[in-house]
Amino acid sequence: MTEVLIRRAEPADFAGVAQLTVAAYEADGQLKHEPAYADALGNVSARAEHGDVLVAVDRESGRLLGSVTFVLPGTRFAEMSRPGEAEFRMLAVDPAAQGRGAGAALVEACVARAIELGCTGVTICVRDGFAEPAHRLYRRRGFVRQRERDWSPAPGVDLLALYLPLR
Repeated sequence: MTEVLIRRAEPADFAGVAQLTVAAYEADGQLKHEPAYADALGNVSARAEHGDVLVAVDRESGRLLGSVTFVLPGTRFAEMSRPGEAEFRMLAVDPAAQGRGAGAALVEACVARAIELGCTGVTICVRDGFAEPAHRLYRRRGFVRQRERDWSPAPGVDLLALYLPLR
């Protein structure tokens, strides 16, 4: 298994993060009916300005494996977190690197950051019917569905709310 290093993205990483994120979402079919979302996924500098963009890299080669954006309530990219909670968004792993632990390492980094900040929980939303490996990862980690927080940002885009209590 690849040894994965998690670190904060630097401006030199942004183009690679954008390309990887869009490729991962395209490979899963998530951009098929929502191509404009690719612009949001690719705007890594905005995500870094309003949250923490983390990257997973292969410790030996330095190759970019994945990325995630960690945000707090009330910030530009927060969609559903409440006061005291943390949220992560736009988790993506290079399709060629999936199954090597990069996604799990990114999730753990977000959970650790939330604990460090004293958050009561971590919330995420996942698109219904897509990214089944991510759904399995979240269930294994202990995230539970909160149906009352499910929502739809656009017609045909149904997002499921998942929550991990930290206290």
